Amino acid sequence: MSVFIIAEAGVNHNGSVQLAKRLIDVAIDSGADAVKFQTFKTENLVSKNAQKANYQKQTTNVSESQFDMIKKFEFGVGIHRELIAYCQEKNIMFLSTPFDHDSIDMLNNLGLEIFKIPSGEITNLPYLRSIGSLGKKVILSTGMANLQEVSDALNILIDAGTPKENMTVLHANTMYPTPMEDVNLNAMLTIRKEFGVAIGYSDHTLGVEVDIAAVAMGASCIEKHFTLDRVMDGPDHRASLEPEELKIMVRSIRNIEKALGSSDKKPSPSESVNIDSARKSIVAKIDINKGDILDENNLCVKRPGSGISPMKWDRVLGSISIKNYQKDELIDRMRE
Repeated sequence: MSVFIIAEAGVNHNGSVQLAKRLIDVAIDSGADAVKFQTFKTENLVSKNAQKANYQKQTTNVSESQFDMIKKFEFGVGIHRELIAYCQEKNIMFLSTPFDHDSIDMLNNLGLEIFKIPSGEITNLPYLRSIGSLGKKVILSTGMANLQEVSDALNILIDAGTPKENMTVLHANTMYPTPMEDVNLNAMLTIRKEFGVAIGYSDHTLGVEVDIAAVAMGASCIEKHFTLDRVMDGPDHRASLEPEELKIMVRSIRNIEKALGSSDKKPSPSESVNIDSARKSIVAKIDINKGDILDENNLCVKRPGSGISPMKWDRVLGSISIKNYQKDELIDRMRE
C-alpha cells in the first residue's frame, strides 16, 4: 500500500482564497495525495487573553494576540465548499483539521471521509468522542503526548464508534521547527508495537530526511507543512517546505517505497543479467587430458559463472575427466 502523503497547507494561505488555491496547485504538482487546511471558529478555539506559542511570537507581530492572529486565517463554509470543489476538479483529496465541535460538524456535513486530529486535541475528551462517533477514518497526531495519553485517546475514539482499523497514529513533535535531537523517531515504532495500529509521522523538522527515514521504518502516512515562500508573514511559514522541496520529499518517498520492495531475498530482474559475469565457475588451471584425476593442481575458480558452481568443488575433486580441457576452459564433464 502506498504511503499517504499529506501536504499540510494549514494556515499558510494567510486568509486568502487565491493563496489557498495556489497552495493546492503546489500540492498537486508535488504528487502529494492530499492537501490539508485547518478549520476553526476563532471564538470557539482561543480565549481573548490566550498567549501565542513562543515560535509564533518569533514569526508574527508580538503585540498581536493569538486570537487576532488566528482570526485572520478563519475560512467559513462557503470558502470550504469552494476549495473542496477546486480539489475535486484538480483530483487531489481535500482535508482539514477541525479545532472545535462546530468545525467537526461543518466538515462532516461537507462530506469529509478522513478526520485529522491535531496534537493539541489529544486530551480533549468531548472533541475525541465527537469525532469517534462519526465512524470515519481518523488520523491522530500525538505531539506532546506520552504513551498513556495516546492510549486514552484511542480508547475514547474506539468506545465512541471508530474501529481501530480505521485509525492511523502519527508520531509528532510540536516544536516549529523540531530540533533533530527531539525527533525520537523510534517512538513511532513503539506506538505500533503497543497499540497495533497503522503508524505515520507528522513532521516539523527543517528538510526532508526525517520523513524519508520514517517511511523506511514503516510509516504509512507522512504529513508535512509547506508554503509558497518561507519569508511570508505568518506563524508557520518558516518551518515549512517551499514548493521544490515538497516535490523532492514526495519523489524521495516514492523512491523509498520502491526500494523497500518485498521481504523475499532473491535476485532482482535487473541484476539477474549480471550473475554469469560476476560469479565464478570451476575451470581448468592447466591443460587437462581425458582420464586425468581432477584435483587442486589442475583446477581453479574463475569467472564466468556459467559453468559448474564452486559450491560443488568438493564433489568435483577426485573425479575423472572424460574429455580434454584447455587452460581456463569451463569444466563441464567428469566421472565421479
